[in-house]
Amino acid sequence: MSGTDAPVPPNLSTAAMSAMPDDRSVPRRQVWSWAMWDWATQPFNSVILTFVFVSLYLVSDSFLPADVAAQNADGALVCSRASDAATAYCEGLSDLAEWYGWIGFAAGILVLVLAPVLGQRADARGNKKRWVVGATAALALLQFGLFFVHAEPVYFWLGAVLVALGSVASEIAGVNYNAILVQVSTPRTIGRVSGLGWGLGYIGGILALVIVVLLNQLDWFGLDVSGGLAYRLIAVGAAVWTVVFALPFVINVPETPARTDREHVSFFRSYVVLVRDVAGLWRAHRPTFWFLIASAIYRDGLAGVFAFGGVLAAVSFGFSPNEVILFGVALNLVAGVSTILAGRLDDRFGAKAVIVAALGIMVASALFIFFFREGGKSIFWIGGLILSATVGPAQAASRSLLARVTPHGMQGEIFGLYATTGRVMSFLSPLLWSLFIAWFGATHFGILGLVIVLAAGLAVLLFVRLPKHVRMR
Repeated sequence: MSGTDAPVPPNLSTAAMSAMPDDRSVPRRQVWSWAMWDWATQPFNSVILTFVFVSLYLVSDSFLPADVAAQNADGALVCSRASDAATAYCEGLSDLAEWYGWIGFAAGILVLVLAPVLGQRADARGNKKRWVVGATAALALLQFGLFFVHAEPVYFWLGAVLVALGSVASEIAGVNYNAILVQVSTPRTIGRVSGLGWGLGYIGGILALVIVVLLNQLDWFGLDVSGGLAYRLIAVGAAVWTVVFALPFVINVPETPARTDREHVSFFRSYVVLVRDVAGLWRAHRPTFWFLIASAIYRDGLAGVFAFGGVLAAVSFGFSPNEVILFGVALNLVAGVSTILAGRLDDRFGAKAVIVAALGIMVASALFIFFFREGGKSIFWIGGLILSATVGPAQAASRSLLARVTPHGMQGEIFGLYATTGRVMSFLSPLLWSLFIAWFGATHFGILGLVIVLAAGLAVLLFVRLPKHVRMR
């Protein structure tokens, strides 16, 4: 999987990082303002998608018919038990989860179709920042819209569609935000700048989850939050958070320059240019091509860890809702600190070394949880915290490594492909998770499915030969 000696097309002339002068100085205000975008959008990921709105509200008995929800009024049903799984209550929850999954799948297809082309057009026109700002504004509006998702079955579809569209907006903003990384860093600082962004994102997630826990403990200061009002207010809070903390990015990060070596083509003609550029990557920048494949596999494993971690905690290890949220706080805290620290390791030892080490530790931690699961909650806490300490570094180092191997002037397009390839492989973790549970009849066997995805991504990455200028740095 090394590069070839094929002639380099003009538009794929040099790697982005080799084109950046070492002595270039980036104002600290720009660096921190760029990194604050991760902080600004993190509540959507941690509060809305992962630990609170979707898992505790949208896919819950709040959206089942009243007579079906009443079957578990005493909380005695446990849907992982074979004796309870066939009840209308448990089947109803399964249907909600399935429908939410299909809507999420449709959102993934939308990202698959749009992300690389929008990134390519942003490269050519020099409006990456404009796309970040516009998509972030859309994300905030969609979170505000969740306030109208009342706890009635008919509103489930509104909630699922709004969350799915929020994922699309977040991905499109993220494509261009990631592409701006090379503008706010130098070859010597790109690892720590990327790590700073990821780290602030995790810490923002911690604070947002702590606020949710405190509001619950304080009974919302006596406010009547029955009927789903608590979750709807949480969504509004996440929207306000996004608007307020995205302002430094809007004010302080400059727009990217347009490319003068590319013609401005129509939207649909952009797909022709995209195919040509992918073929050019294969011919002249094969390390970038293969890294996109490897990262797509292991990043799906990373996504699976967060997507199913809460399910494992609640179903297999008996965590209560508050314990699930507190577990999320702890995971984000450990991941945030480790990611910021690992940014320096990235600059010192190289992004690939950080990713390989992180994936190896993750596989070992997941197997530890599986084989010692009889130890109960303490085993899940230990393994989960170790695993979370490596997720952030792997994500941040992936971003910095891709920036290093991306041909100059193609940052938006390549990061669009980065999002797209991740979506292409996004079926792996859910598929293997479900297959292992179906084969062995217990939720904890899904861990083995996630291990296979992570290990496969690690295996492909080991064979990716980085360009000479990246190895020398």
